[in-house]
Amino acid sequence: MSNNSSLQMAVVPESFLSKLEEGLEEVKNLLSEKTEEELNSKWVESGEARKMLGISQKTWQTYRDKRIIPFSQFGRKIYVKRADLEAFLEGNRIAK
Repeated sequence: MSNNSSLQMAVVPESFLSKLEEGLEEVKNLLSEKTEEELNSKWVESGEARKMLGISQKTWQTYRDKRIIPFSQFGRKIYVKRADLEAFLEGNRIAK
């Protein structure tokens, strides 16, 4: 029998497994908090804003040129407040 196919077992105290499970649960919670935090972040980059609106690069440029949606620019990076995107969408909503 080769070493690659042999199964090795180890005896681990139950208290260790319990602490390991608690640690994994804590990591899981921290990751989900971080994901939620990112989803609720105040600012989004230009590319994400375009995806949210479902518009092309050219349309996005037109919106910026006409100041339809407020934005901030740092160097070449453009950021938009998530609240401004939501306000734009609400303001252009067509009621039934």
